[in-house]
Amino acid sequence: MQTSGIRTPSTDGAGGDAERTGTGPGRDLSPLLAGAATAVAAVGATLALTGADTPLRGPCTLFFLLAAPAAGIGAALRGLETFGRVVTALAGAVVLNMLVAQAMLAVHRWSVRGGVVAVTVLSLLLLLPLLAHRVPAHRERRSRKRTQE
Repeated sequence: MQTSGIRTPSTDGAGGDAERTGTGPGRDLSPLLAGAATAVAAVGATLALTGADTPLRGPCTLFFLLAAPAAGIGAALRGLETFGRVVTALAGAVVLNMLVAQAMLAVHRWSVRGGVVAVTVLSLLLLLPLLAHRVPAHRERRSRKRTQE
């Protein structure tokens, strides 16, 4: 039985795109997809808050109502594997939306704009501890850099 070692791509350019990993136009789409998702969510929140009469208002607002809390929950669960983090974040987003709707209905203050604002505030509150934790680390690195100079 013969084993083959690790093959490195040739530098003469004879190898095709299939042999090279991590190169090409589709090598890393996650930043592009994250930007597109952020844009769609922002459009959804804007359309819901302004009350624009467009067919895109419903789907984009629904995307915002799922994506905003899911982003906050997913960022807080950095220790989990990707699939578990996505499932937990989406489930948490649905629960958060249902709690906001139930609370607004209980106090007889239901409105689409109020729901979007409440979900936005709660999503930002989920992200706030993470942002507060990163700021001192950034300041510490900057002060270390100044002392080294």
